[in-house]
Amino acid sequence: MEPLRADDIIDRQRLRRKVSFWRAVAIVIVVVGLIGLTVSLGAGDRFGPQTRPHVAKIAVEGTITGDDRLLALIERVRKSDRAEGVIIAIDSPGGTTAGSEAVHDAVRKLADEKPVVAQIDTLAASGGYMVAVAADRIVARQSSIVGSIGVIVQYPNFTGLLENWGVDVRAIKSTPLKAEPSFVGEPPEGAEEMLRALVMDSFDWFKALVADRRGFDQATIDRLADGSVYSGRVGLENGLIDELGGEDSARAWLTEQGIDADLTTLRWEPEREDRGLFGLGVAADLIADRVGLSNPAASVASALNQRLFLDGMISLWHADALLTSPVPEP
Repeated sequence: MEPLRADDIIDRQRLRRKVSFWRAVAIVIVVVGLIGLTVSLGAGDRFGPQTRPHVAKIAVEGTITGDDRLLALIERVRKSDRAEGVIIAIDSPGGTTAGSEAVHDAVRKLADEKPVVAQIDTLAASGGYMVAVAADRIVARQSSIVGSIGVIVQYPNFTGLLENWGVDVRAIKSTPLKAEPSFVGEPPEGAEEMLRALVMDSFDWFKALVADRRGFDQATIDRLADGSVYSGRVGLENGLIDELGGEDSARAWLTEQGIDADLTTLRWEPEREDRGLFGLGVAADLIADRVGLSNPAASVASALNQRLFLDGMISLWHADALLTSPVPEP
């Protein structure tokens, strides 16, 4: 091999610099493209189809906890002058009583400014039904599950388990009812009565809320609010819902309220938290969602977190079954 001349060495160095430059340009283009895709997919209310007149669809799914992102989403729809009507698509067993109340109040605030219809799919039970009654109209399928008007407090007792492991838990408290009933030992006198009074006060409030929104007299709400669940058909007979049908029925009602029947229905999504360099984690999640490759581990973790760590009173139907059934039950 002939030795490289000085001119050849210089040419190769120049070629390497050019290749490095164009590689850097390509990386910048990919990053900018991903950021642009994030904007187009995740911020459609500012730059996408949500800038045109439409009917907004808000999904209330799974266990309701008063999630800040859901509340912020409802507020964004309320402030949008392009969302002319709203469909609240509900498929929820309920959740925390306070969280369900927060969502109910947010939907009522929304309904003060735009026509709002609740469209129930599989179920709207307990706290899920609390959200539904915030709408101006409720539509459910014949086989939907509605109702379960009530409040519950559950607490485990690990005394037998701890005794088997030889664990002795002790506590020094300011008063006997402090932090009672606890997870260990028998509850002191008055502890469960205290919780029952709390539950019944919230139950009376829940019943009054439903009675006011649905126009029930005291005898009717007392009869319906015994914890029972009803099919959509029976719910219609008892005044728990207004109409049998799906999204087409919800749109038809909005048309009756003066909303253009030709408007597109657009599902609004909660804003995502930025993750990773330049928010590329968000872009990756958005792309994966669009092609059906969402992260199953994240979904499982979210479901367990919602179902296992509900603090305080809950308005939830069949809480234990949620951990074993593949169908979202209340």
